[in-house]
Amino acid sequence: MPNNNLSEYNAEFLVKLYRDMVLIRRFEERASELRNAGHIPGFLHPYIGQEAVAVGICAALGKNDFIASTHRGHGHILAQGGDPKNMYAELYARQDGYNKGKGGSLHLANVDLGIIGANGIVGGGIPLVVGAALAIKRANEADYPGSEKCKGGVSVVFFGDGASNEGSFHESLNLAALWKLPVIFVCENNLYGEFTAQDKHQTIKDIASRSSSYNMPGLIADGNDVLDAFHVMTTAVENAKKGSGPTLLECKTYRHRGHYEGDMAHYRPKEEVAFWMAKDPIENFGKRLIENSLMKEEELQTVEAEIEQVLQDAAKYAENSPHPEAKDALEHVFVETYGGRALL
Repeated sequence: MPNNNLSEYNAEFLVKLYRDMVLIRRFEERASELRNAGHIPGFLHPYIGQEAVAVGICAALGKNDFIASTHRGHGHILAQGGDPKNMYAELYARQDGYNKGKGGSLHLANVDLGIIGANGIVGGGIPLVVGAALAIKRANEADYPGSEKCKGGVSVVFFGDGASNEGSFHESLNLAALWKLPVIFVCENNLYGEFTAQDKHQTIKDIASRSSSYNMPGLIADGNDVLDAFHVMTTAVENAKKGSGPTLLECKTYRHRGHYEGDMAHYRPKEEVAFWMAKDPIENFGKRLIENSLMKEEELQTVEAEIEQVLQDAAKYAENSPHPEAKDALEHVFVETYGGRALL
């Protein structure tokens, strides 16, 4: 864990980390309110409590990097520069959403930001980033149309502890190691695969230990400490970019709410919940900023007020966005190839 003295860091960088975490937290809280008020259809899986992972990991990434997300992916996209207006519009299933209302909460994507997709399938994004990493490796070796978009980059996937039991996880790690691909597998271990505690679906304590089966580094970060996540991720990115191949990075964290909005999470012991709530990544990082004279309490409140206004505007934007038209139902679902019609 990094030293609590933050003087070695750029103040703007630290304030941005804090602001990004607050943005994700408040975005999710408001999304839950909007969903419960009937504005957002379908399931909603809040990212509340895991903000330090998304922000710390994405702070180590650049414009030529790619990420794939999970069904709990709003935080990753916001940390990578997603616009709350387009995100709320997508959650509302409106035309101005990133995917014109077709992706919804579970399947957000934005290729311009390097986000190749969130995924409602457990572990579904893991093979996708192996393909993206292969494209990066080919781009580094020789130019091809579009190669400038990924040359020198890395490919990153977020997934939960439950996904590490899936065949796609093991197959992807095996290929990535075999081909020495620039990919980083980020496991957000929040201790529960849906409603099942980790010790009820795995015999291991550290998911990072599974890296040994594929002869790749297995690193562990405190997923409630944004700087620890950033530092460990920086090491993984450096290894990938110098050609050393993939890394399995486990961030130990905890979701503050149930698996989905409406899940009361009665399966979690009260003592466990209290322990992790005391490790709140935003509250504790805010205290560190104050202790190191980088921000004052009133400045933290200013951040809150500014983000509140941003989210009010974003929700209003989504509400005013038109519904998709029936005639556009197949738009962006098919692609023309060689004169034929192929499913994307």
